[in-house]
Amino acid sequence: MKNVNVLLLAVSANLFTFQPAIAQDDNAALVPLPSLEDFTQGEDGWAFGLGLGVEYESAYEGSDEYEFEIDPAGAVQWRSGDNIFYWAGEALGWRGLRSEIWLFEALLAFEEGREEGDSDDGRLDGLGEGEEGLELVLQARRAFGADWRYWLDGRIVAGENGNLGLFGIGRRLGDQIDGSGHEIAIAVVFHDSDYANKDFGIDAEQSIASGLEQTDLNGGFRSIGFNYNYRHYINDNWQIFGEAVYEHYSGDIKDSPIARSDYEAEVGLGFIYIF
Repeated sequence: MKNVNVLLLAVSANLFTFQPAIAQDDNAALVPLPSLEDFTQGEDGWAFGLGLGVEYESAYEGSDEYEFEIDPAGAVQWRSGDNIFYWAGEALGWRGLRSEIWLFEALLAFEEGREEGDSDDGRLDGLGEGEEGLELVLQARRAFGADWRYWLDGRIVAGENGNLGLFGIGRRLGDQIDGSGHEIAIAVVFHDSDYANKDFGIDAEQSIASGLEQTDLNGGFRSIGFNYNYRHYINDNWQIFGEAVYEHYSGDIKDSPIARSDYEAEVGLGFIYIF
């Protein structure tokens, strides 16, 4: 079913590959990557996009239970030259383009903790509520050319509940410079012991309450993942977006009783209106 959903998303994207007559020189995105929202259409000042997305995703990290979820989409942005400051949901951040081939990003985000009720089958009973916290995300992307056809991605997530690092490589499809088109990427992910145990560890108290084996994970290699992004302008105001994500966990995580599956998958589709 998950592979079918990913295929359906790709087919849906291809149905909208026609490109309306938009003057791209006047709508150049800060970086022409579909994975990065840019509602400014190449102009300095304020920009605002609002919409909805429907996702079919795992109920929690490592879950084999899947569900549909409707989430708001969009952001408030302010652009000044090669810099965009933005507020998107529970994240406040900045992106800056340097020398046409370097993109830097910094954002502060709120991470919601896991709840026992996230599992309809009761597989989290006795584990208690996961801790909420703030995360600082620092990212750098380096393109192999000003057209951003190929790029490298490095990311660090430092939070109250642990730290995570990511290194990836991506490929952009299409010639648009307005941020629309298709994009694929693969990445390897590493985490420290705090981050690993946040989602997959079981301490002595939780073990007694849940009946699950006590589990203490070390830091190191977490997973390898694949990501597909799609974005299309129907006209100057309406935009369609899609995403498919697959993450395959390492052996340490797969050994945790919380991990009911050795992978996690997600597929989503939505729309945004740009004011």
